[in-house]
Amino acid sequence: MAVSVRKIVSGGQTGADRAALDWAIERGIDHGGWCPRGRRAEDRTIPRRYRLTETPSHRYVERTEWNVRDSDGTVILSVRETLTGGSKRTAELARQHDKPCLHLSLDAGRTDAGERLRGFVQAHRIRVLNVAGPRASSEPEIGAFVRQTLDRAFLAPSPG
Repeated sequence: MAVSVRKIVSGGQTGADRAALDWAIERGIDHGGWCPRGRRAEDRTIPRRYRLTETPSHRYVERTEWNVRDSDGTVILSVRETLTGGSKRTAELARQHDKPCLHLSLDAGRTDAGERLRGFVQAHRIRVLNVAGPRASSEPEIGAFVRQTLDRAFLAPSPG
């Protein structure tokens, strides 16, 4: 891996979260994070193949906050430029916990999301990266954007 992220964490929701966890599993990178009690997600139950730890509460916001709190920094990936719902709350929690946070949007029209993520990780010396973003029901295309961005950030050779 071109950048030394040791672990990818996420909350296990469909969409951005699972795309990041799948990406890590497929590449042999450590993964984990917090998920709601009962492994709750929009598609019922988060599969056991994801090494997630359940929070005491079934509330999504608790797992979101704990993933922000316990990581070195958070990247929020979305298709739309404007953050809403849980993604917006993730950014607010990162500010509250004084943790570095980067939002990358496909609709922003930039083609350098991977390079920006690589620079963010290097600048903040992130070893445990929290990956967040919308669920699949609100942005069906998010999974492909997450995978492409992680590939470009961590598998492509660093420029120069």
